[in-house]
Amino acid sequence: MTDEARAADTAALVEQLVTDQVASKLAAGDATLWGPDAESEASIRLAWTRLHETSRPLRGEIEALRSELNAEGVDRVVLAGMGGSSLAPEVITNTAGVPLVVLDTTDPGQVADALEGDLSRTVIVVSSKSGSTVETDSHRRIFEKAFADNDVDPASRIVVVTDPGSPLEAASKEAGYRRVFPADPHVGGRYSALTAFGLVPAGLAGANIGALLDEAAGIAPRLAVDSAENPAIQLAAALGAAHGHGAEKVVFADTGSGIKGFGDWVEQLIAESTGKNGTGLLPVVVESPDAPGFADAGPDATPVAIGPAVSGGLSTEGSLGELMLLWEFATALVGRLLGIDPFDQPDVEAAKKAARSLLDAPKSEPAEPTFTDGPVEVHAPAGLAVGTTLTEALRAFFDAVPDLGYLAVQAYLDRLADASATVLRPEIARLTGKQTTFGWGPRFLHSTGQYHKGGHQNGAFLQLTGSVEQDLPVPDRPYTLGTLQLAQALGDGQVLTEHGRPVLRLHLTDRAAGLAHLVKALQEVGR
Repeated sequence: MTDEARAADTAALVEQLVTDQVASKLAAGDATLWGPDAESEASIRLAWTRLHETSRPLRGEIEALRSELNAEGVDRVVLAGMGGSSLAPEVITNTAGVPLVVLDTTDPGQVADALEGDLSRTVIVVSSKSGSTVETDSHRRIFEKAFADNDVDPASRIVVVTDPGSPLEAASKEAGYRRVFPADPHVGGRYSALTAFGLVPAGLAGANIGALLDEAAGIAPRLAVDSAENPAIQLAAALGAAHGHGAEKVVFADTGSGIKGFGDWVEQLIAESTGKNGTGLLPVVVESPDAPGFADAGPDATPVAIGPAVSGGLSTEGSLGELMLLWEFATALVGRLLGIDPFDQPDVEAAKKAARSLLDAPKSEPAEPTFTDGPVEVHAPAGLAVGTTLTEALRAFFDAVPDLGYLAVQAYLDRLADASATVLRPEIARLTGKQTTFGWGPRFLHSTGQYHKGGHQNGAFLQLTGSVEQDLPVPDRPYTLGTLQLAQALGDGQVLTEHGRPVLRLHLTDRAAGLAHLVKALQEVGR
């Protein structure tokens, strides 16, 4: 795609969006913008466009609760939530520089680490729209028992954020939990940053949520105007035009924005909103502008700088509240340009069902690996000749990735103890020349997991699972966290295989040694 063609198509799409008055209609909550098939869902999912106004009363309620808790010596906040329920509070608190312990994992080691904190000073925020999210329900049960075992009244230390009328709301009130914050039911999870889901945990942790709302309010009028100067229209048009020429991936690098973790938040917004019906935009979050896949993005990707612009690609700059609302508007507009409903997630449920079936009917014996190489058990996809060493398996797997396809590293590991796994993304991208993503499982199932099944079907998936040294039982449930974690990996792998996508699972019998062995094998692939 030439720069001239990109510019011409972008200009045409800008004119189209302005002429159709899409921005003002979106701001007014017009549910017809995405066609008749999407109207039913859109009609109950557009309240996010006004959250900078409607969420104002939450500020005082959250500050009052925080003062109460602090007066009781409770100043450590743990958040149990998945997808938008955890990613928004995490970027808000990290940017504000205030501590928040985020549990968006089923890894026993990571949950045990959270339990080792001072429970006498701890409050846990349990966030789930439906209340049926298995990860979050497990965390609630585990912490409730831990509080009781440490002579702390569980009900006084559990705060819930959920939709009005959900089973979790009823159960929480019956249990007498400290506080139940009803979220706006007309906002989907990935657009919920400025609802109670984003503001309650962030505010209790000490972030200035009033300033965040002010930032969003400041840019809202610009995003609602039908003008070629509207940054959301410009951004959506540029991404739509690039996609029309084959740039189906969007590569994000922070160029000095001062915002910590924005890529992870915007990743779930874009992937889950656009990745369906065999189309969409795949976000690829890289470590820096110098990382493989950004400056050398290739014809299938559009580089986007978060912060000051760099040569080539696009750039968005501003405060966190401004950027959140900008990308939400732009993503909804891109949905219209791609002809999809940006508010449903038809393929997220598939992996959940597969994991649930494995929990309900577990196999008596684990699947035998294709072969074992040191501390790594290799489980290869059927029909792929992977040889007898990890190096040979990786080489064969990389060769199976389609031209202009992508690789996804899915690490069902401990985000803290196994943090070295993140080095795999740039190394694989450098070796293969393919756009490569990295996701912590099961967190990514609530974000890029939708794109993997519903988006462009040209991905290949490297799953990492690991042996559990000390498992954690889930109270009143017939499974442990380790069992759940493995079921989630196997369930998602099963669904991806059913979609015809190659899945190579590497099980680390010793996590630290296994990761080191994997890095060494990757180095040998490149020789």
